[in-house]
Parts: sequence; structure tokens; C-alpha cells
Amino acid sequence: MQYDQSKGIAFLKAGDGSYVVGLGPFEELPVAPESGVAFYCNDFTLSHPRPWKVPAEVVTVEALSELGVNHTDISVDWQALDPDGFAAVFAEINEMIHRGVIEKSVPVATAQCHLEKDDSPICGDVMMGQMSQLGEPFYSYGWSDGERGFCGGTPELLFELDGSKLKTMALAGTAKTEERDVFAVDDKEIREHEFVAQTLVAKLSDIGHVVRGERSIMDLGQLVHFHTSIEVDLFAEQPVDGLIRRLHPTPALGPLPRTEETLRMLAEWRSRLSCPDHFGAPFGLLSDGVFRSVVAIRGVHWVGDTLSVPSGCGVIEASRLVNEWRELRLKREAVKTVFGLMPDALKVVRF
Repeated sequence: MQYDQSKGIAFLKAGDGSYVVGLGPFEELPVAPESGVAFYCNDFTLSHPRPWKVPAEVVTVEALSELGVNHTDISVDWQALDPDGFAAVFAEINEMIHRGVIEKSVPVATAQCHLEKDDSPICGDVMMGQMSQLGEPFYSYGWSDGERGFCGGTPELLFELDGSKLKTMALAGTAKTEERDVFAVDDKEIREHEFVAQTLVAKLSDIGHVVRGERSIMDLGQLVHFHTSIEVDLFAEQPVDGLIRRLHPTPALGPLPRTEETLRMLAEWRSRLSCPDHFGAPFGLLSDGVFRSVVAIRGVHWVGDTLSVPSGCGVIEASRLVNEWRELRLKREAVKTVFGLMPDALKVVRF
């Protein structure tokens, strides 16, 4: 079995399950189809008029190598990140917090490089082949139209909808695994997580009966996060497209409060910091009447032979620049490890 790179590919795998793969060409629709299999692929601002992608063929595989997507030895040379650009955005966010315009926002720092392999195929094919097999609690995802795309392994579920049952999560607060004990009682990290969890509960309380789980720690190997499960018994049927717009961006990736003004500011900050359009965007699969959407973080994005690895951090009043810059680096290192893009020439940056 071999897929045609030029016709595109989309895939999603939950935990230890199989990959559900859609092969192009894709029919693009403005709303979810009433039946069949379709992928949802939009940018962060949800600006694509036809985000639903109906594949020409659907296959289920245990590994992407079954489709001819294979591991390749590659060499990369990461460009040095500009700390001054991030520091300027961080300062602007702090000013907005002190003025009472926002309580939180999520700037993104992006590492970039060019793929150094003269005989490599399309960059996306190389990146999908590099991706490590990840089990729970990760969701492996990816999309490519042949020239551009993204793929990765995210721990964050935007939501799962099965009839009148909706599941989602709050995932916010980050530390290195070896700092787990200190992290568990870190007031700043707990406060950031509670912003996310409480906002999600408030967003869903008018459409169903909400049950919030207890805060726990999700171990991702190199990193740990605070995690709270949220389940909703819906009062009435809800359209998938409406739920996406209700829940995206999650409080973990978006501003608080979420208004047209604060979303506009976030979009400007992301643009200034060269954030890829699809980073943090919803990516989903509709199959057998069940829709599952993940938050497209912890991944690699590409255009041609240019790779980008973005990472975001939640900035609240208690945030400190040096700590956030360190968190961003830790997240990028975790992604590079999954894709075999380490070691990296890490530099200590002092502000």
C-alpha cells in the first residue's frame, strides 16, 4: 500500500490504537457531513471556509510505514531564537494584565530550520516518518497537502462527542518530570490550571450537566502537566461546528477573557513571533457518528523544506519571563526528541 504525496494525507490515532488514515484527494465541505468519515482541519483563527476534508479512501494501519512513510536519517541546523522578540511580547501582555484588559494570554516561540538532505522527498513525508510511535495519553495526528502540513503527538483533547455525551479536559501547568513534587504545590502553576478548568466549566454549564474531575498530574515522560477531566451530559443535540467554536481556543491556548479584542491581540502576537497558522488549532476526525478533536500542539509544521517547532506558555500576573522562556524550551525539546531532531545546540539566554 502506497499513498500519493501530492494528493494529501490526514490521520489520527488515539493512545495505543490504530491510525485512521484518510488519503486524498479530499473533498472540502463548509460543515460536517451527515455520515461517513471526514477530518476537520482549520487554522487557529478558524478562518478556513471549508475545513471539513472528506478523503477519497480511508485505511486503518498499525504504523504509517505500511503506507510507505519511512524513517529517514536527517540533519538539521536550528536557527537561534530571538529572545528580544519574545521579551517584548511578554512585556506587552504584562501591561495588558496590569491594565485589567486580560487575565491571561499565551505567546508562542517558534524554532525554525531547513531540512538538510538533498535527496529527501517532500519534507512532510520525512517528518511523518520521523515521528515516534506514542501510546497513551498521546493522540498522534497529521495532515499534509503535499507542500505544507503538520504532524505531532498531543496530550490535549479539545473534545469528544458521542451522542449526548461530551468529554473534554483542562491541561495546563508545566514542569520537568524530576520536579514533580515541587510542581504539585506550585501556587503559580495551580492558579494557571484553575483559570483553564473554571473557564471550561463556565463555557459548558449552559448546554449540559457538567461533572468536573479532580486535578491530577499527567506524566508525559520529559514533562508533567496538571490535568482535570470534564464530562458533560448535553441537554440537547449540539452541532459539531458550533461546539468547536464554543471551545476553541481552549483557555490553555487562548486569552482570558476571550473577546474579539483579546483574540485579535493574541493573533498579532502569534504573527510577530512567527507562529504557524495551525499551531494550537483544532484537528479532528468524524467516524461512525463519533467526533474527536485534538488540540494541535507538540508537533512539527512545514512549508516546503522549512521546519517549525512552536511552543506556547500561559502568561498570568505571577509569570516570570525567565521561567516562561525555560518552559518554552523544554516543550520544544520534548517535540524534537519525538521526531529525532535532537541534539540541539542549546544556548543559555540571559534577560
